[in-house]
Amino acid sequence: MTLIEWKDEFKTGIPALDYEHREMVNLLNRLYIDLAGDGSRENVVAFLGEVYARISAHFALEEAVMRERRYDGLPAHKLDHERLLEDIRDLMDSYEGRGDDDEAFRTDFGGRLKAWFVDHFREQDARLHRLLGG
Repeated sequence: MTLIEWKDEFKTGIPALDYEHREMVNLLNRLYIDLAGDGSRENVVAFLGEVYARISAHFALEEAVMRERRYDGLPAHKLDHERLLEDIRDLMDSYEGRGDDDEAFRTDFGGRLKAWFVDHFREQDARLHRLLGG
């Protein structure tokens, strides 16, 4: 069961970023599987924290690359990063504060993150690739 299938179109052409993008896809897929399995609430909460920390660190790297290369789309790209981090925090809060309906959370989590990930690549990272990684 996979949330996000890796596609070559997700590549930016910048090796360090592409590696981290692939790692993020793997991490999100592992969390999605854990939510469907018998992962304990404590493990899922810890995993959500790891997802947040790793995505936050990845965004810092990506933004540093954009600053270094004087990427003109940095402000919009950074704003999209901030929006995703806020969305992840909201998901974490809703998971910790919910009842026992793992399936509802899993569906919400999967839908929101998959849509964001695919949309972000199509709208932000694809432009980054064309201008910087090409």
